[in-house]
Amino acid sequence: SEIGKIASLLESAQDKKTPLQVNLDIFGKKLAGVIILLCSLIFAINIMRGYPIGESFLFAVALAVAAIPEALSSIVTIVLAIGTQKMAKEHAIIRKLHAVESLGGVSVICSDKTGTLTQNKMVVKSVLIGIDILDADKLDINNLHHKQFLEWITLCNDSVNSNGQEIGDPTELALINMSNKYGISEHELRKTIPRISELPFDSERKLMSTLHNHTNGFTLITKGAIDVILSKTTQISQNNKVRSITADDIKDILKINQSLSQSGLRVLGLANKIIESSAALTFKEENDLIFTGLIAMEDPPRLESKDAVYACKQAGIKPVMITGDHKTTAIAIARQIGILEDDKEAIEGVDLDLINDEDFKQLVTQLSVYARVSPAHKIRIVKAWQQLGFLVAMTGDGVNDAPALKQADIGISMGKVGTEVAKESSDMILTDDNFATIVKAISNGRSIYTNIKHSIFFLLSGNMAGILAVIYTSILALPLPFTAVHLLFINLLTDSMPAIALGLESPNTSAMEESPRDVKESILTGRFVFETFLQGAIIAVSTLAAYYHGLAVSGVSLGCTMAFSTLTLSRLIHGFNCRSNYPLHKIGFFTNKYQWLAMIIGTSLLLLVLLYPPLQLIFKVSQDIPNHLLEVFGASLLPLIIIQGYKTLYDFKPFNIKFSI
Repeated sequence: SEIGKIASLLESAQDKKTPLQVNLDIFGKKLAGVIILLCSLIFAINIMRGYPIGESFLFAVALAVAAIPEALSSIVTIVLAIGTQKMAKEHAIIRKLHAVESLGGVSVICSDKTGTLTQNKMVVKSVLIGIDILDADKLDINNLHHKQFLEWITLCNDSVNSNGQEIGDPTELALINMSNKYGISEHELRKTIPRISELPFDSERKLMSTLHNHTNGFTLITKGAIDVILSKTTQISQNNKVRSITADDIKDILKINQSLSQSGLRVLGLANKIIESSAALTFKEENDLIFTGLIAMEDPPRLESKDAVYACKQAGIKPVMITGDHKTTAIAIARQIGILEDDKEAIEGVDLDLINDEDFKQLVTQLSVYARVSPAHKIRIVKAWQQLGFLVAMTGDGVNDAPALKQADIGISMGKVGTEVAKESSDMILTDDNFATIVKAISNGRSIYTNIKHSIFFLLSGNMAGILAVIYTSILALPLPFTAVHLLFINLLTDSMPAIALGLESPNTSAMEESPRDVKESILTGRFVFETFLQGAIIAVSTLAAYYHGLAVSGVSLGCTMAFSTLTLSRLIHGFNCRSNYPLHKIGFFTNKYQWLAMIIGTSLLLLVLLYPPLQLIFKVSQDIPNHLLEVFGASLLPLIIIQGYKTLYDFKPFNIKFSI
């Protein structure tokens, strides 16, 4: 059955992990291995130096807890959730949280034409009655042939229910609106000429037929794709007379159809015949038809579609139009909005069937428009792009679109005209059915991914500082700069609020000026690793400088307290370094209020630990620390000054290291 075919396609479509999920899984395993190795090394060194086994083990565990960003998954979830709220306000409802991140990596958008790229406001512009082409506003209601034409397009129509409410798609409504202009009421006409049976439209047959009890007998009315109508036609109605249709007639009709389609009009054919039986219609009745005429409708492109398509191309995203319309119509609209430049970039579903999968995979990058497609074609298009390593977004609204929506990396259903099946199979719902909204969502997705990466960088570079400080003092046989409780406090305070604040950074205005990221690229690229080590080392040096100062002034207690205070405060301040690859004077020092809030709260909690006697006991804080807070603040600010300085000096891209981990 047709439902069975769709169910089979849905089963063949696969749910996949997003690139970020895959990356974080790999990243987490590698990071855990490195941290466990380092902590084991620290544990062994401390044992060799004569520290008690229990104390050494506790410190190693605390260091591991502090070094591994266990809050990362929570931070990612919070950032993505906040991103979905923002997108919902911009007419994009995210059904699956991690789809927010996938949007940022989309490199191909396969979009429906009608309603997404166009306004979905169909208006009949011209009609062909018999072989006479007429303006839709210049029919003669007193002409029997014209009146009959208007009645038939009204009867073979599912746009209005029994209560007179509009329930159909814009194509159907356009036909009703045309009839209404000439005083024909669909509701009254149905009473006079009742419908007995029907064969609903489907994308495979490309036809719709209804059977009516008419004064002359039982009349079958069929409308649909002009080429399909003509293939089932044996006669033509002209000037209220019926005669055999000739090859020249068909040639003339196709020529007119071609001309109308090249103007970007959507063309439907209309046919009829008298049958003897009132039994339920079967598909075999849709043969030996009498050609009645054509209806040419205009669905102009959305005003914003052209700009959105241009933005896609600027961002390295391939826009692809998929439609059930005639190839010529699809080409005309695609040219208007900038999707297509050469007619060779367009193909019809029947031609697609003649190409095997391997050849199609080589051809798919050269195609921008697909006309007269079936649901199976859509899922095939998505798979071909995915096999080439592209991240694909696919739009759809019908039950037939569900398999392709599920197969796509980002399935996008229509909120206004979409079916519940399509919505359930999708990752995102457009409440305005607008292609431009997809482009906005991709821009937001790119910014959110960048923010998440900055959060990860903040966590790792800060943790790196603590690890380097511990390794340094262990190798030189110096007293450990932190206690276990210090490490846990630093982890609790600096691995949460500043990282979340980075995830709330304002969208990058240049996000759509860059090509899509390589979804196979590891988070730990060469540059990322180098910058993590470099900035972590700068913070570690500053921390150790404070540590040495404390040792020299008052001994181990003050040294450890100053190291703990400096590392905590410098990591809070380091959040400002991690906001962007650009220096702060380019992005604005005060543009992220959440970062300031995180620093103020974090600094207040640190001062509470340093100055409140009960907490001083718990954290083993030196009583001399109030006299050295100025040095702590100075040492904590030093990494910010150095990092901002070299970002400015080297135009934000000082290194170009190609390896990845």
